[in-house]
Amino acid sequence: MSSRERPLLAAAWWGVLGFLALIVKALWMLTPIALAAFRSESMGALHWVLAAAWIVFMIYSEGYRGFHQAFSPRLAARALHLAHHPRPLHVALAPAYVMGLMHATRKRLIVSWCLLLGIVALVIGVRMLSQPWRGIVDAGVVLGLTVGGISVVYHFHRQLGGAESPKDPDVPEPA
Repeated sequence: MSSRERPLLAAAWWGVLGFLALIVKALWMLTPIALAAFRSESMGALHWVLAAAWIVFMIYSEGYRGFHQAFSPRLAARALHLAHHPRPLHVALAPAYVMGLMHATRKRLIVSWCLLLGIVALVIGVRMLSQPWRGIVDAGVVLGLTVGGISVVYHFHRQLGGAESPKDPDVPEPA
């Protein structure tokens, strides 16, 4: 196999690690806010019940359904697709590439950009909440993102080992 035919695994790693860095940054920023709510005196019985329900909901919906079943396997597939089909701009912007924000099918671009803009809008809205509500919301997000980050590592590791991706990388057909 010539050097041109070998996958550029550094590009795949850059994409995945760049994305995981975004997850870690979010966890770093949100965890203290979430913990502050649970340490405060303002948490009543209703807050605790709603917090427990919200956390379970977020682990399932964001962590399992969103990340593990959909986003993570596609991110890993796109990372390995990039390794096998590197282009300088795609490699340089590998975290955006693996997230489906560039060089994707029209549908994937629309879904990825709408999801990103929706998340930004939610972040802005949640910042306006007072404690303990903001901490409760952030606790669910922290745990959902934690499951999501673990899922990304899991799927990337499996696909690096040769496992078939359950998701299509959603790249445009060659012209």
